[in-house]
Amino acid sequence: MLSFFKVNAVYQIFSLLILLVLIRVPVYLVGLPELIPELQWMLVGEQINKGFVMYSEIWDNTAPLSALVYAGLDGLFGRSQTVYQLAALSVASFQVIYFNVMINNRDIFAKRNYVPGLIYLLFLNISFDCCTLSPVLMATTFVLMSFGTMVRQISRLQATDEVFEIGFLIGMASLFYPPACIFILWAIASLVFFSGATLRQHSLSIFGFLFPLLLTALFFYLDGTYEAFSRNFISSVFQIRQYNLNDFKTLLATLLLPFGLGILGFLRLVNAFGFNNFQIRCQQVMMLWAIAGIVSIGLMPFLAPMQFLIFVPALAFFTINFFNTFKKQWLAELIFLGTFGAILLIHYQAVYATGSEGFVQLKNLKLGQKVDVKIQNKRVLVLGDGMEEYKNNYAATPYLNWNLAKYELENLDNYDNVISILRNFEKDSPEIIIDKVNLAPKLFKRIPALERRYKLVEKGVYKRV
Repeated sequence: MLSFFKVNAVYQIFSLLILLVLIRVPVYLVGLPELIPELQWMLVGEQINKGFVMYSEIWDNTAPLSALVYAGLDGLFGRSQTVYQLAALSVASFQVIYFNVMINNRDIFAKRNYVPGLIYLLFLNISFDCCTLSPVLMATTFVLMSFGTMVRQISRLQATDEVFEIGFLIGMASLFYPPACIFILWAIASLVFFSGATLRQHSLSIFGFLFPLLLTALFFYLDGTYEAFSRNFISSVFQIRQYNLNDFKTLLATLLLPFGLGILGFLRLVNAFGFNNFQIRCQQVMMLWAIAGIVSIGLMPFLAPMQFLIFVPALAFFTINFFNTFKKQWLAELIFLGTFGAILLIHYQAVYATGSEGFVQLKNLKLGQKVDVKIQNKRVLVLGDGMEEYKNNYAATPYLNWNLAKYELENLDNYDNVISILRNFEKDSPEIIIDKVNLAPKLFKRIPALERRYKLVEKGVYKRV
């Protein structure tokens, strides 16, 4: 397979796209498991299309531009997992082509071929959850484009005002996926060490980064919802995460191969020779990319293979070096085929395996199947963790994200909170309240007007009278 993609011909672009589709067709045919974050993004899109304002009337920490994309998809196609998968396939196709064309056009490696795109598309399929349109997938597109601009800068003797574009693209990426903001440090360090950028140009790159962020903040300020924007989005980015140990086990099994190959490729560069100064600088820039990615882990909202897509450009870059340094090409081919098969095995088994048969199933990420068939097509409020009850229903009230909502709903001794809750119920009253944390009795005691509107129909379920 490596030898096939080492042929430098334009038709190989179509070969890459066909291979990407062929890898994903088997999981599309059997049907990908529905994911909790995926349903959450769909609900955000639905609520925005109903006229509710993000963060003030929709309490969720989805980034602004990601929410805008989900609203657009919902407005055109409704709640559809298939649309998310096809949109993700389009974004992945663009990244594969852009990555390969950029590397070839800039002569980042000694020979021009389509192996970079091959390895990139393989790493984009490390797990089935990477097949959906996640914020990190969209953000990686912009950070990857900023790397393309960075390469142009370090190929010149002196940097140009295009450094603004680098900062701007990273700023846009941050509005899709907040942990991407760490990459402005990558950009600054790369410009300092590997370009002839002046102080003015460094300031220009930082301004480019801040420009879309400040415009977004200004929008919410003029809309009168900046406080909600700050509380539900900005503050949530820096909250301390508590991760499940099973998440680490799943990640270790899923990421072992791509990270292992990336590290081996990097180690081979230590004693490698035959690279010109420009190629060495590109390698160092990618090393800084990997460091920035490691720092961004602390800002990830949850742990899942999809969150590590931000590492794919760096891992693919160093893995290319790993395979290029083999003197025995048959051995490189054999190792690649083994890697290809192992990654696809991990990808497919989580979809096809049932029960305890699979070893990487992302159970904490999948949407539960225990849904009450009596509650269908209702406007629902869920008090507690979990999104299963929204699967065949619609969200009511702003309290979509329980981690954000509980600070108001559980703090009923605060008079302002009580008034805010009552107003939210009056504006968007749920037909069904599903109480998982036994909060409703206390809520009704504090707000008798709500108690008169709902009756207990079964344990933990209240229906509007």
